This record gives sequence, structure tokens and C-alpha cells, in this order.
Amino acid sequence: MNLIGRILEGAGYTVGWTSTMNFKIGKREWLNDLKMTMPGRFLLQKMLRQMVDVGCTHAVIETSSEGIAQCRHLGIDYDVAVFTNLTPEHIESHGGFENYKRAKLKLFQKVELAGTASLIGRNDSPIRANRRKVIRGIPVKRGIVVNADDPAAKEFIAFNVDDRIAVSIRRDGKPAAAEKLSNQCRAMTAEMVEVGPEGSHFSVYGTEVDLKLLGEFNVSNALCAMAATKLLGVSVEQSARALEQIVEMPGRVDFIEEGQPFLVLVDYAPEPVSLGKLYELLSFVPHRRLIHVLGSCGGGRDKARREVLGRMAAEHADVVIVTNEDPYDEDPMEIINAVAAGAQEVVKKVTGKVRSEHIYRILDRRDALRLALSLADDGDLVLATGKGSEQAICVGNGRKVPWDEREVLRELLIQKRSV
Repeated sequence: MNLIGRILEGAGYTVGWTSTMNFKIGKREWLNDLKMTMPGRFLLQKMLRQMVDVGCTHAVIETSSEGIAQCRHLGIDYDVAVFTNLTPEHIESHGGFENYKRAKLKLFQKVELAGTASLIGRNDSPIRANRRKVIRGIPVKRGIVVNADDPAAKEFIAFNVDDRIAVSIRRDGKPAAAEKLSNQCRAMTAEMVEVGPEGSHFSVYGTEVDLKLLGEFNVSNALCAMAATKLLGVSVEQSARALEQIVEMPGRVDFIEEGQPFLVLVDYAPEPVSLGKLYELLSFVPHRRLIHVLGSCGGGRDKARREVLGRMAAEHADVVIVTNEDPYDEDPMEIINAVAAGAQEVVKKVTGKVRSEHIYRILDRRDALRLALSLADDGDLVLATGKGSEQAICVGNGRKVPWDEREVLRELLIQKRSV
């Protein structure tokens, strides 16, 4: 969402957006303090009204599967839908992976033009597709962008709209996945991709892009943003120059620097797929030991991921510190123990590792971060995942405890330096 918004701003438009990370209405920008990706229907409509009032010409709405399931997207007349990937999140609340995918597909069906047969709907009943939007007498075109490198791309591209673009990364000189969908849509591929510790370099339609954001997944995200804004009339050259101005995203591969002789990194990465991509990225970041602080979400959300996250942490990190994340009404120690059990499975298979030296269970997240910093030596990397730039920890009885992982780490690093 942020990449699309930044490109549109670079092209001279006034933009508003709502995302997991932050909100923006014209010149006003602030971190998402709601602890939910997509605001409720009334608040979202209020924010859209405010965007209009300050002269925004474009609104970018990160539309989550939970938001769709709860009908928060109703009343929004989308013009472009973007599919980045399909990872198993909120499976329990949706009642299975297929239901989760169907919820995602409803957004694309909402962009579909009227007069087509729809297969997405409650109890398999059709939902009437949108009529064409007209602004100041000019029909507005509808479009879809999909990441063709995701196995579900074919399902998300197969809707009746004015224009469709599939994006993908060309690897080893082989045909790109987007090109295999060329009978259904246009293809946009990243050529000559180079990913390193300073960022990424790639070419799109002959335009060179030097992206400061780390990781191949950010190349895919940049491609999706370039395709979406192309559908909105922004040239590839314009979008490339705007993307090159982006240095960082709050809480996403966010390095914390307070003069310490080791690296400290904050990243959201709440589930196995995003965590796996983060570990891939860390292979480009020089470091000695990896000290990983993590937890898992409560509230009955995706319980199956807890042990998986623990196993992944033990497979990649030298020290694993399992702590509280967002327990909601669950017993936080039960969640911590589940994550730690996954880590312990891996540790038992590794000769020479002792549980007390390599896996810690710390209930208080601040204490967990303090421990991680105290264990860090020169050249180590302290990684904290699960919170990113979120502004609260959600506990029982609907309470939110104010929290900013980045600010807490800065405070602890300053304390450590002064001791």
C-alpha cells in the first residue's frame, strides 16, 4: 500500500491510504494505532470522506481477508485490485484455507464489471458485480494486478475487467511466470535482478530500478506497485524514480541504531511465510550470531503456526527468546510454551546445544528484549519479530497496552550504553 501511495505522490497526486503499517490523509500521516489492518466500516468511510475533503485524488486501501469476511469493504467502489500472495493466515477464523482464499477473491469479484457470471458469494450464490464508475462524465477503467509467482495467480486474474497485468521475476533466463499468463493479461517482469545488503537492482521494460528496500520479496512488492500505478496512468519511469526515494518502512526490516556494536532489527513477520522470507534476507546481512526474540498471536488465531515459528527460529538462530506478543484472552504462557516446544524439537536434534543456554521463555516482552541486548556481542544480530511498528500489545478483556517495539529497543540500548 505504501509503495503504491508513494509512487502516486511522486507523480504529483494527493493521496490517502490505510494499511497495517500506517494511515495517511493528504499531508497527515501516522502509525496504525488500531491493531487491525482494515478499520471498521464507519471509521473507514469517515477516513475516505476526510481524504476527499483535503483534496485526495486517490485512496489506497489494504483490504484484509478478515475485513472482507466482516464486510468492512462494502460501500467502497474499488477501481484496481492487487494480489501479492496467498499465505495461510487466519485459517481458523475463516474455517479453512479455501474459505480464506474465497474471502480474498471477493475483493477481485467486487472490481469485476457488471454483466458477467460471478462464482464468488455466500453459500455459492452470485453477487452482482459493479457497474462502471463514471467521474465527471468520464468512465473509470477497472484493473487487476497479480503476482504471477504465486501459485494462486490464475484464480485472481480470471475476472472481467478492462485491463490486467501479471508481474513476476525472471530467474535463470527462463520464461517468467507472468508470461505464461499472456493469453489472459499483459506481463511485467523484473529482469537482471540483483539482491544484496544495500538493496536490490532490477530492470522493468528497460527502465533500471535501484531499490533501497532489502529482499527479493520487496522486488515483487515494487513490481505490483509499478503495475498498479501503470493502470492509473503513471509511467514505469516515474514509478521507478519514486521507488528509489523510499529508504525504509516503519517496522519492516527496520534497523535500530543507537551506536551499539551489533545490529538490532525489527520486523513484523508474524507468520511462517513472511518469517521465511526474512531469514532469506538476513543471509545478505553480515553478522556473527543471530539472537531472535519472537512470540505468536493469541485470541484463537492460527494456533497451528506456534510450534512452526518455534522450529523455524531454532533452525536459524543461535539464541531463541520466546516471549509475549498479543495474547488477547489466552494464557500468554501457554502460547510461549507452544512456540518454545517447537524450538525445543529442533534443539534436541542438535548435538551440543543445551536448552537453558539457547532457548529462553520470558513472559514480559521488555525483559525479553533486554535479555537479548545483554547477550549480544560485537557483530551479532538481534532480531525482534511479530510486532513491527504496532502501537499496542493486546491483552485480556479488550485492553491494549501501549507499545512501540522500536522505541522500547532504543530506550534499552541507551540504558545499556549508560551502564
